Amino acid sequence: MKHIFRILLLLIISFKLFAQDTAIVKRQAALMAKAVVKGDYKTLVDHMYPKFVAMSGGKEKVIAMANAGMSQLKAQGFVLESAVAGSPEKFYKAGKEIHCLIPEIVTVKTANGRATMRSNLLAVSSDHGKTWSFLDLNQSTIPQIPKLFPHFNPDLKIPQPTMMGQAQ
Repeated sequence: MKHIFRILLLLIISFKLFAQDTAIVKRQAALMAKAVVKGDYKTLVDHMYPKFVAMSGGKEKVIAMANAGMSQLKAQGFVLESAVAGSPEKFYKAGKEIHCLIPEIVTVKTANGRATMRSNLLAVSSDHGKTWSFLDLNQSTIPQIPKLFPHFNPDLKIPQPTMMGQAQ
């Protein structure tokens, strides 16, 4: 009976730790998504995967690129309405890091209505899930995965971003 109690206690503790990791990564992903919509690119870059930021020229350059990109979209009549991070999917060990995908739904207002796209964030933790950084998995970042993550777990399959539809 003591053994059963110990096993149950261990399972409960393990479950709580996993749930806590899920809550932490989801909360941090939501902060990043809100920063994009607000145009708070400093917060956005602070939550990006540091190696990607470094490969892109550093924080100031990434902030400038984000500002320029959003200005260009606005000039073309597009307005970012929302970015919503979903619940983290399965966690994968990748070298000394933990990786998981977080679905993200982005809605853009256009002259013809709204366009919605589903993509993913790659969440990365190098401190056993205490803190997370993120990489937006889009057409230009997906091919960079081998350079950014030499120990990337091949079991983690990255789906391509997809358009979910356009409302009039």
